[in-house]
Amino acid sequence: MQIFSAIVGIVVIFLILLDAFETVVLPRRVQRQFRLTAWFYRRTWRPWRAIASHINSPGRRENFLGYFGPLSLIFLLAFWAFGLIFGFALLQYGAGEHFQLGNEPITFGALLYHSGETFFTLGYGDITPTSGIARALAVLEAGMGFAFLGAVIGYLPTIYSSFSRREIEISLLDARAGSPPSAAELLARLGNHPQQTGLDRVFRDWEHWAAEVLESHLSYPALSFFRSQHNNQSWLGALTTILDATALVIAGVDGIRLEQAKITFAMARHAVVDLAQVVNARYDPHAPDRLSAAELAQLRQSLGERGLKVRDDGEAEAKLARLRAQYEPYAQAIARNLLITLPPWVHPERRKDNWQAGPWDRAIQARGLGGLGGKAEHVPRIDEHF
Repeated sequence: MQIFSAIVGIVVIFLILLDAFETVVLPRRVQRQFRLTAWFYRRTWRPWRAIASHINSPGRRENFLGYFGPLSLIFLLAFWAFGLIFGFALLQYGAGEHFQLGNEPITFGALLYHSGETFFTLGYGDITPTSGIARALAVLEAGMGFAFLGAVIGYLPTIYSSFSRREIEISLLDARAGSPPSAAELLARLGNHPQQTGLDRVFRDWEHWAAEVLESHLSYPALSFFRSQHNNQSWLGALTTILDATALVIAGVDGIRLEQAKITFAMARHAVVDLAQVVNARYDPHAPDRLSAAELAQLRQSLGERGLKVRDDGEAEAKLARLRAQYEPYAQAIARNLLITLPPWVHPERRKDNWQAGPWDRAIQARGLGGLGGKAEHVPRIDEHF
């Protein structure tokens, strides 16, 4: 029995250390069939998502979902710590020869307590290992506890630094593509600028953003569960908007060059395909069409009113359909898994951007002081403000 306990303890410790190494240290996606971290997130995310699906208010639902990412990190670290404590308790049980104050019998529960105080270096001394192997295990576990603390200190700042860099570009998209963003709004605001410098610069920035999100979310998959600051923004929504806009440009918009759009589309498509595998998304052949014929006609009309002409021949429509088929199933699968609402191609009605809204707007308007975000019949665009 003691030998079996020792073998099980070695296996548990090895699996925990391997999983922690692959999650925290190894900078690439692990494609092994079974991983403790993946198992942990599947077992915790599904009930959390099920509870969230019963919350009717979109704002409250997003707030509830926003807790999962940070909390999951805390529970994952606690899961690793308990696994190591349990594994060392099994090893100590296999090693035997401990002394307890008061001459009380040494049970597995007592050894689990001893393992916990050793891991967190409390050192009460009420249970003392007397054999050489048991003492060596106690020293090893204490050192591993220090290493675990160091990993936590380094892991959490790295996660939040990557999250912060991701959210900066998402916030910048607000004034460029609306809230929530849409491909039609992005092209309408930037597509008819002289020499196309503004649109190309945005596409170039988002090419780099997609590459950085791909790298950070492959290295730290927990970032996929972190929600954005505003309820109408998300990393997937922003990525999908860029894919929509670049696909539309590649399919054909008069006066807009497509060189940078092609490069940005390739990088963004690479990101959405790989990240669908990270979140264990599943293909759904019955997913709804994001751009019906009526919505495509509305998209053309909306852009036409803003000075942009979208090609409407059969070849352009077929090209757009082929491009959409390369990324929309992945984006829809991720959205379904993470309970994220994908942005529309074009808003049915004009909406205020996040920067136009404020908690004092109605009071300011009531006093006759104006205000950019007050309730009004006409919602001005950014270029109508300045």
